[in-house]
Amino acid sequence: MPAGPSPSRTPARPTTLRDVAEAAGVSIKTVSNVVNDHPHVRPEMRERVKEFIERLDYRPNGIGRQLRQGRTGLVALALPNVTSPYYGELTSALVTAARSRGMTLLVEQTDGDLEREREVAGGFPVRLVDGLVFVPLTMPVGELAQRRDSTPAVLIGEHGEGSGYDRVTIDSVALGDTGVRHLAESGRRTIAFLGDKAADAVRPPVVAQRIEGYRRALRRAGLPFDPELLWPLPEWELRHGYHGARELLAARPDVDAIFAANDLVAFGAMHALRERGLRVPQDVAVVGVDDVEQARYGAPTLTSIALDRSEMADLALGLLADRLAGHHGPERLMTVTGRLVVRESTGG
Repeated sequence: MPAGPSPSRTPARPTTLRDVAEAAGVSIKTVSNVVNDHPHVRPEMRERVKEFIERLDYRPNGIGRQLRQGRTGLVALALPNVTSPYYGELTSALVTAARSRGMTLLVEQTDGDLEREREVAGGFPVRLVDGLVFVPLTMPVGELAQRRDSTPAVLIGEHGEGSGYDRVTIDSVALGDTGVRHLAESGRRTIAFLGDKAADAVRPPVVAQRIEGYRRALRRAGLPFDPELLWPLPEWELRHGYHGARELLAARPDVDAIFAANDLVAFGAMHALRERGLRVPQDVAVVGVDDVEQARYGAPTLTSIALDRSEMADLALGLLADRLAGHHGPERLMTVTGRLVVRESTGG
């Protein structure tokens, strides 16, 4: 005869203030005073209550206590996504930096959507946090500057200049200059930028800055600027890098180098090059940006411009901690520069 179902067990109920008070023979108010370290409790009474707190394994509601003290210990991070290697590594660095400061990070994914960014800027759905680390992509600077929510915020990225908020930005002009200069110095003469974005002829700041650096490096190398080599992509993702490179090579078979907007675009481009029977770097050299972990393990390995995510996280959380501590000065700007890491995709 098969055994019947085992009797269900009722989960243990968490110990409450009332439980401790009844066990210790004191009022709930006395237990609360001990838990919150109220000074006006007799030493012998404090020790008695602590004994029962430990015996009953009472765990105070930390969030409730912090709210009464005006702090939750929570910091919201709002960024486009956590699936891309760059944003995933940045999130990990911010979690570590927050933990070192006794903070807990809550992550909200905006997908770069304007309405979601507006919700974040307005305080929803990241209420009950002490501060906000925000990576906006599409929200107009004027709207950021008029943000109504009073939660202290720090912005990361090239977007947000003039918003009035502390920012940790990336010198994308230098990134473009560094990548294209390296390609030109290795003998490349027809260098494409894969990843242009233009809506109504207005480029996002990160794109405009990288193109400015691209053109600067061409001038220094004595190479002509050809606007046809600024190849647009809808997003800086693998599949768009792949399809964009196919289209670029079909239109401009003379391209001998690609400066990709980021490493994902570069990976997609190298796949397209292999499909066409072109060798990297012998026929076409490729440089990416971000130096994500996969860049070190591809075939070939990818030359990329490394961004120190740990430094960015430390700077952002440091700025935010200052604001939480009462700093009321004008907006501050911290700039992170890139470092070229030469690998096989350019002959390294």
